[in-house]
Amino acid sequence: MSELTERIMEISGADPRKCMKCGKCTAACPVAGEMDIKPHQFASCLAKGQSDLLLSSNTLHKCLSCFACVERCPRDVRPGRLIDAVRQCVVRARGQAFLTPEEIPELLDDELPQQLLVSAFRRYRR
Repeated sequence: MSELTERIMEISGADPRKCMKCGKCTAACPVAGEMDIKPHQFASCLAKGQSDLLLSSNTLHKCLSCFACVERCPRDVRPGRLIDAVRQCVVRARGQAFLTPEEIPELLDDELPQQLLVSAFRRYRR
């Protein structure tokens, strides 16, 4: 398994090797028709160690992160989390890597939902 694949699994907390390619995640995805690599194919590529192929996929930009695929997966593969993890790897490779606790106070705004900051910190602290 490649270092990138291991990193994606670490960030997502998901294991693409559990995928049985049933396609329920893709069937639940509202934008699957616009993706070049469908959610079940995404997990399959990672399980095969083809993570480099995913870095340039338009799926990263089409995924709504609604996690309908996560809810439908009978094996708890969490394809939406895998897609999100690859998206984070691309952002980090561009040098926009981390959000530190020290940066949070300056981002606070009365109109900004607290959930947004918590989510951003959770995603970009690793």
